[in-house]
Amino acid sequence: MTQLIFVNLPVADLARSVAFYAAVGAKKNPQFSDDTAACMVFSETIHAMLLTHDKFRQFTTKAIPDAKATAQVMIALSAESREAVDALVADAAAAGGSPDPIPVQDHGFMYGRSYEDPDGHIWEAVWMDPAAVAAA
Repeated sequence: MTQLIFVNLPVADLARSVAFYAAVGAKKNPQFSDDTAACMVFSETIHAMLLTHDKFRQFTTKAIPDAKATAQVMIALSAESREAVDALVADAAAAGGSPDPIPVQDHGFMYGRSYEDPDGHIWEAVWMDPAAVAAA
């Protein structure tokens, strides 16, 4: 069986977050969504579970940090090209996200940019030259 990843994120406004993630290419899976959570599918193996704060608190007794003030994780997704990286960050900015909270990384064979979602969670889009990867 292929291993899947479900990134669970606390969100302040579920509808706003669903719209944002749809704008950056994720599709809502209604089978795992309700008025307290939404499963946003990036690929067959990558999912973001957007949870209201009340729902998120059902899974942990730890405080929910303000992701706009603190950073605990940065989630990176691969992209097919440099242009796809730029397009994803542009889509995120147009949907209410903040582009490039981390400096752009351009190493020639690897190119990455980042964005924050409306709650401040940091996502990175990264492209690596397949020829450089094969040579390594």
